[in-house]
Amino acid sequence: DMVAQALELARKPHVVVATPGRLADHLRSSSTFSLGKLRFLVLDEADRLLEQGCADFSADLELILERVPARRQTLLFSATLTATLSELRGLAANQPFFWEAEAEVRTVEELDQRYLLVPEAVKDAYLVHLVQTFQDEHEDWSIIIFTKTCKDCQVLNMMLRKYNFPSVALHSMMKQRQRFAALAKFKSSIFKILIATDVAARGLDIPTVQVVINHNTPGLPKIYIHRVGRTARAGRKGIAITLVTQYDIHLVHAIEEEIKLQLKEFSVEEQHVLDILTQVNVTRRECEIVSGTW
Repeated sequence: DMVAQALELARKPHVVVATPGRLADHLRSSSTFSLGKLRFLVLDEADRLLEQGCADFSADLELILERVPARRQTLLFSATLTATLSELRGLAANQPFFWEAEAEVRTVEELDQRYLLVPEAVKDAYLVHLVQTFQDEHEDWSIIIFTKTCKDCQVLNMMLRKYNFPSVALHSMMKQRQRFAALAKFKSSIFKILIATDVAARGLDIPTVQVVINHNTPGLPKIYIHRVGRTARAGRKGIAITLVTQYDIHLVHAIEEEIKLQLKEFSVEEQHVLDILTQVNVTRRECEIVSGTW
């Protein structure tokens, strides 16, 4: 509730914890609320806040940075050191303090990590086949499918639903209440399949996920580690399958070097994929047309 929050802010609290969008909304709508005396600015999950893409916080962050004093301490926390963060480090006017924790454990032994080499044009047919196989063999298993973009997430969710798979989407272009609702349905097993962008790769405690499927090969090994870490939690077993195209081989090598482990190939009956290829491609196209406003 914006009004209730505005009243709280009017009491001049010492600490404000906010998303960039909501804080920017208060700065736009209130002439009395000010960040003029702010001394510490903390950006948590800084890699996500500063990256471009479907969750673009740049306009809100620019407004916030315009309203805070030049003399302040800025602290950035991130689980992943991205190129943007490295660039910021190099552009800093003074000598920034930098600390990085070396993580010894990369992925857990209970996790079965596989890859599936697929041509780019037939990736969706392989995905549908994988989901169908797991649903047939293990009806009670929960599956998370990670995608690269919000649009991909939305389209794949529509596509799987056309095949009567119990799926729900989770991405940053959804409203907060929609995200909570989607997550609640998945955690309570009303829906067994969650299709998500990297917004779900960390910070979510979903202990009973048996399968993670990477619809795209992550560009950074640490993003891969975050994604596959959604399964094989608390001593349970799990499987992670990454769909790898001809353009992604170097990314897989970087992942293997980081986790000190070679991914094993996941075998499928190719004829089963070819049998559904045309139908899947047509369904995908229909879903893309419907979601054309994205």
